[in-house]
Amino acid sequence: MIQRYLNSVLGWHCSAANFGSDPAPGETKRCEVSDVMMTGTIAAPNVCYAGGMCPQIDLSAIPMGTEGYGELRVLPTTDLGTPSCDGVGAFRTICGFSHMAFDDPIVFPGKPGMSHLHAFFGNTGTNAYSTAQSLPGSGNSTCAGGIANRSAYWEPALIDTVSHKPIVPSDPIWYYKSGYGGVKEADVRAMPAGLRVIAGDMKAKGAQDVANWSCRSSPEHFATIPNCAVGDNVQMSVRFPKCWDGVNLDSPNHKSHMAYPTGSGCPATHPVALPEITLNVLYLVRTADAPLNWRLASDDLSLRAGYSVHADSFDGWNPEIRDTWIKHCDQAAVDCHAYLLGDGRTLY
Repeated sequence: MIQRYLNSVLGWHCSAANFGSDPAPGETKRCEVSDVMMTGTIAAPNVCYAGGMCPQIDLSAIPMGTEGYGELRVLPTTDLGTPSCDGVGAFRTICGFSHMAFDDPIVFPGKPGMSHLHAFFGNTGTNAYSTAQSLPGSGNSTCAGGIANRSAYWEPALIDTVSHKPIVPSDPIWYYKSGYGGVKEADVRAMPAGLRVIAGDMKAKGAQDVANWSCRSSPEHFATIPNCAVGDNVQMSVRFPKCWDGVNLDSPNHKSHMAYPTGSGCPATHPVALPEITLNVLYLVRTADAPLNWRLASDDLSLRAGYSVHADSFDGWNPEIRDTWIKHCDQAAVDCHAYLLGDGRTLY
């Protein structure tokens, strides 16, 4: 089973990834997986970006992927949402867990097996070879609305360092909002097809302004993974930059084409305001003190747990659906709860 996983998923066979005019095209490179141990655990290459030792992972315990939906899932509704009292427009959606893989189609395009282990959400076909052309046209989706949203989202897998087993997340919620950072809700524009965005810093050695941890039952936020009580959920939250340079779908460092608002709007270098994406992922605590042994796959074990928190988004929205919720929810400053599109339709 381990050998089959290495051959089929970790990518002992690599090829060039064609990204057309997009920045940083993939290279042809021989992929090597190192540190495979007799116990069946592995630490993938490049996993410890901050240096030091990183969590070992039991390959046999990597969870199977989920099927998702292969059809457009939209229903009529009389609920048009609620006009906002604070000028914030909001569209909310859930994209369930899809699969895990040692892939990153943004940082290591065309190079399977070169990343730390990621948990993927949304497009079930996401892998190292996914492109701006392949995502919107192929793959099922675990998101509300099915193939209305074939975007790919991912974050470093959470690992139990005692059992070496990855932990399956539950109820990941994505918020697409307007009205923050001095950006007027009416100025928000649609994300360009194929946009790639990374939020958070996988090399962080301390607290991050754009990412945090919490217990679901409490409003208190932490820089590290908290020891939440049994029955509660550890929540990981990441806030994405919303200001785009208006030109590039990606950049060599995968960040400089995007920026955070200044408080008085988007900076002149990044004048196009997009919906602000916030990701909240939950992990159910099943046994007492279990979170004390949890680490992100990207964590340096010499540092505190969870410092390397980050997340990625690769756009694959159906343009008509995307434009609808941006117009009727975000730009109109309407709170579109529970997958509402704001036009008399809802995703399901």
